[in-house]
Amino acid sequence: FEEHLHRLKDSKAISSSTSSSINYKLNALQDLHECADKLLLLPITQQALARECSNECVDELLDGSVRILDICSTIKDCLLQHKERVHELESAIRRRRDAEAGFTVSSGKYLASRKQVKKAIRKALGNLKGFKNELIFASSNKDNETLSMLSFLKESELVTVSSLKAFLLFITGSKGQSKQNRWSIISKLMQPNRVGCDSQEADTNEFEKVDAALMSLINHKSSSIDNFQSHMENLGMCIENLEVGVECLSRQLIRTRVSLLNIFNH
Repeated sequence: FEEHLHRLKDSKAISSSTSSSINYKLNALQDLHECADKLLLLPITQQALARECSNECVDELLDGSVRILDICSTIKDCLLQHKERVHELESAIRRRRDAEAGFTVSSGKYLASRKQVKKAIRKALGNLKGFKNELIFASSNKDNETLSMLSFLKESELVTVSSLKAFLLFITGSKGQSKQNRWSIISKLMQPNRVGCDSQEADTNEFEKVDAALMSLINHKSSSIDNFQSHMENLGMCIENLEVGVECLSRQLIRTRVSLLNIFNH
């Protein structure tokens, strides 16, 4: 368990601006919670938790698991909404020569969807702040060694919250930089025959690339349809991979929650 926990803590040093880094964290989270579930199935663990946990600790653990599952649901909803708009845009691009108005409508829907998703994510991030502080306060209460498993579970919640926050920021295309710097990166991505920008492009996630290419097309700047389609295809594959990862994590989180309920209801 500690090995998986340290793996996730060490991953904080890894950039969260690429889909591969997010997928890495999703896989690591799944391994962590699978390990936690196995520990919860041990009789000695079940007896210790059932005997020593106060009602307050039980409520906090169960409430924490529900709130984390809610975050996963928010992420899945955001990804699904993006996938639908991506499919609409791809269809509009294929018909663009014959239906310019169709592309305009679809691109407008995509941009409106991005705003809705970012608003939902800002709300989720606001909820995460209070959740994290609450867990930090509770996890500092470790007087009884019998509750070491409880301490591990709380730490796993903290690192899960941190990783899901990185996931939410990834979808928005935000890495904490200022708005001016973000648009500076976008403008460089759209420059033809650019030199020395490959590292910046590599550090720009799939959502940002589509945003930049779409805005360039709408403003009739230097961006080819082929370039935009390429970014759209990459984003589509990115979303599909992330959907699989977050769904697997959600199922594991549900199994761990069931194990907790079985312990505390007996």
